[in-house]
Amino acid sequence: MSGADNNEAGISVCASCGVAAGDDVILKNCTACYLVKYCSIKCQKDHRPKHKRICKKRAAELRDEVLFKQPESTHLGDCPICMIPLQLEPKKNTMTLCCSKRICNGCAYTNQMREFEERLGRKCPFCRQPVPTEEESEKYNMSMKRVEANDPVALCQKGFEQYRKGDYRSAFNYHSRAAELGVIEAHYQLAILYHFGEGVEKDEKKRLYHLEEAAIGGHPGARHKFGCLEGMNGNIERAVKHLIIAASLGHDGSIKFLMDKCQSGGISKDDLAAALHAHKAAVDATKSPQREAAEEYYRNLRDTIDAEDSN
Repeated sequence: MSGADNNEAGISVCASCGVAAGDDVILKNCTACYLVKYCSIKCQKDHRPKHKRICKKRAAELRDEVLFKQPESTHLGDCPICMIPLQLEPKKNTMTLCCSKRICNGCAYTNQMREFEERLGRKCPFCRQPVPTEEESEKYNMSMKRVEANDPVALCQKGFEQYRKGDYRSAFNYHSRAAELGVIEAHYQLAILYHFGEGVEKDEKKRLYHLEEAAIGGHPGARHKFGCLEGMNGNIERAVKHLIIAASLGHDGSIKFLMDKCQSGGISKDDLAAALHAHKAAVDATKSPQREAAEEYYRNLRDTIDAEDSN
């Protein structure tokens, strides 16, 4: 019986030389497939030609298990005040300058109205620090304080800021630091930079890696992009899986894509019905009376401004 067969049978031995685990022999798993163990790097290298094919196959299966697992929430998570899932539209959330917290417009609006009615000074809805004026922000470079503190969200926001300025190299550096600290949005931005070769050389392998990390982390846009890529490559089953996951996170583009696919036979009516139900549930979970009040207030404010500009 070979070392690999022994490992499959539950006997811990080196897959290459067959030595058994003991007090003086420590076996380590193949970290790609976890099917076999080795007593040394030399044994792992010697066994590589025999193990390579099955290793790659199992590693791909393990990666797919992670990739196609439905995330519990989007990469945005919940508003830290009302604890309701944040909406996907960026304009419906507010980023605080003082503590780099993403807060829903409902909580920001409610706090603003309370301060107005009680004639209070403006404070951050989350950390309660006084909100700096625009002049104070520029004078004391408030955003850089959070960046210098290595705040992951602030680093990502700085990456956006540098990208808008056309400084793609700096944007790449900031997003790289943010991604290392676990910011899912930063992975998605890095995928874009690698795709277009902005601030870094084009690299399709790294682009797909960061796109995968973003999708696994609950980024609906990244998941939708993966679905489109798989569809373009003719992998319809995988494409539909990605799109269903994105739709279940509340992504409008994915549910529309699935509806079109259903008409052409790319997805069953039952699967589409389940996706529609999950999409509605995800969208409904982000609603609240405070957010609806905020949306109405800002909509009326925009209408007033537009009316004044037209006069």
